[in-house]
Amino acid sequence: MPLAGKPLIEHVLQRVEGLGDELLITTNRPEAYAHLGARLVSDSTPGAGPLGGLQTALRAASGKAVLVVACDMPFVERGLLEHMLDMISDADVVIPRKDGLIEPLQAVYARHCLPAVEKALQKGEQRVVSFFPEVRVLNVEGETLERLDPDELSFFNINTPEDLERAEALLRAK
Repeated sequence: MPLAGKPLIEHVLQRVEGLGDELLITTNRPEAYAHLGARLVSDSTPGAGPLGGLQTALRAASGKAVLVVACDMPFVERGLLEHMLDMISDADVVIPRKDGLIEPLQAVYARHCLPAVEKALQKGEQRVVSFFPEVRVLNVEGETLERLDPDELSFFNINTPEDLERAEALLRAK
């Protein structure tokens, strides 16, 4: 989907560029993203929802942790992502939380979460949070989140034509 003349995912990639040793895109349509020059990985458990996508990323990654960012979140804050990456040594999952809501598709997961993820998948779970009771979760919230995401746009994702219009307006205002 285009945003300000370029594919939405390219906005996200621009914001995460250089944050890790490798870039993976989990997709079941690799032909749609081949032009991006990233390593493309298809779900090992098709139809398993976001949790299946996390399993794919954890299996495919070579590092100790995986930063997950949804491709429809064009305003993720780099400072917040860097902070979460710095905190992963203190937890298994580092995740932003605002007003009691977490964003599991903008979080950092230690690769050793994979057995808990696979156990949840075997139980038929598809929600990312389903394995959280099995691991140590560290929330980034309150003043820290406000400081690292001052415009409160990190959680903004594009799901509707109205969201796309708002994103276009936000980009024009910058």
